[in-house]
Amino acid sequence: MSRRIERRDFITLLGGAAAWPMAARAQQGERMRRIGVLMSTAGDDRVSRARLAAFVHGLQEHGWTIGGNVQLDVRWAAGEPNLTRRYAAELVALAPDVILGAVTTSVRALLEVTRTIPVVFAAATDPVGGGLVASLSHPGGNVTGFSVQEFGLRAKSLELLKELAPRIARVAVLRDSTTGGVAQFAAVQTAAPAVGVELTSIDVRDAGEIERTVAAFARQPNGGLIVTAGARGDAHRELIIKLAAGQRLPAVYPWRYWVRDGGLISYGPDPIDPYRLAAAYVDRILKGEKPGDLPVQASTKYELVVNLKTAKALGLDVPPTLLARADEVIE
Repeated sequence: MSRRIERRDFITLLGGAAAWPMAARAQQGERMRRIGVLMSTAGDDRVSRARLAAFVHGLQEHGWTIGGNVQLDVRWAAGEPNLTRRYAAELVALAPDVILGAVTTSVRALLEVTRTIPVVFAAATDPVGGGLVASLSHPGGNVTGFSVQEFGLRAKSLELLKELAPRIARVAVLRDSTTGGVAQFAAVQTAAPAVGVELTSIDVRDAGEIERTVAAFARQPNGGLIVTAGARGDAHRELIIKLAAGQRLPAVYPWRYWVRDGGLISYGPDPIDPYRLAAAYVDRILKGEKPGDLPVQASTKYELVVNLKTAKALGLDVPPTLLARADEVIE
């Protein structure tokens, strides 16, 4: 059985609020610190709340108590660029000591309104190419954090798709061009000739466009999907999983929670732990270190997750060799 992704210990703490007010006075002589958080998805998204819970837990591990010695101001952008920019400006106006920017789009919006307040990202897909930092080892400026994607992962996704469904000759790559989707597509392009597939790129913008383009792609036989990592894809994951099932398209996803929500297979890094790790960087900055001196760190553990129920619905027999390599099998 699959282990649930939610961290129930923190659901009560997180509640439904967009920000935590100061519930208690800081210890005598200790200044209350303020942390802004700009999440890329909606506040009712359970995975995003688990990510925020991991961040809060990480703060607690370093001695920070919400309402005790630190105040947390949280905004949920729900994948909307206008909301992202608006909330970035709101958080900067609060003059926090540091801001957690969940993903690339969050950090870009923050950089439009501040070059002085420290910003830590938890899940950037291409921090150098995306213009967030000067280099991974020496970020410079006011930004640092954790990178969760290595572009070779998407090439591996193509190999997995062909292993799972050898008949596939055409693959549509759903990409978020605002958060490393172009580079991820390029990695798939590099691998495509070796496995003999024709590629189509689909930019993830809004629900209507996703429905139209996926339906048009599915009119021809022997197709499959690869979904790249990105905030817009995450915002539409229920729709994408539903379309893949309805159009009977085998699909590989970037995060395990897509598979737990009914997707076929995923290969990618842990989607939660980088937020706990980001709390360690926030702690170091609150204690005086500069973000530009803290190197960007990358994920080192990658997980393969397979949903046998979805495979059966698609008429696919999962090879035993693939099952043997899986970190998690959902039945």
